[in-house]
Amino acid sequence: MYDRILVPTDGSSEVERAFEYAFDLARAHGATIQTLYVVNAAGYSGLPMETAWEGISDALHDDGEAAVRRVEELAPPEVPVETDILEGSPSRVIVEEASRSDCDLVVMGTHGRGGIDRLLLGSVTERVVRRAPVPVLTVQVGPQFEDEPPETSSRATME
Repeated sequence: MYDRILVPTDGSSEVERAFEYAFDLARAHGATIQTLYVVNAAGYSGLPMETAWEGISDALHDDGEAAVRRVEELAPPEVPVETDILEGSPSRVIVEEASRSDCDLVVMGTHGRGGIDRLLLGSVTERVVRRAPVPVLTVQVGPQFEDEPPETSSRATME
């Protein structure tokens, strides 16, 4: 049923809960996990100096490298993992990558980082659910769910 599962990461420890589900599904179906970190450069486009952007870009890519490396560390040995770091609008890149890579499923957390980033990731998840060409499994993540049984919901999009 699933050959390729796309799991975006923002590098937060909370999103690791979504990877637990993805790894279980990959094991059960013999699927490959494709993890994706999206560098969202749009928020930094107004910087006055190009050299300042280069430093920020390098830092964001370093964060991405650490995030995808963490997924590789967490993956069970029998689950193949492919990683990618791309730039752009996170929801758009995730949807495009799901289509381009012939993914059968997207698994992502409903929230990742804290504060305003938490709200932004929630909106990224919502946009992916609405636009993805494949089903999206959303996993509630965050510290409030650590001692509770897992709850998930899925929604197949029809476009």
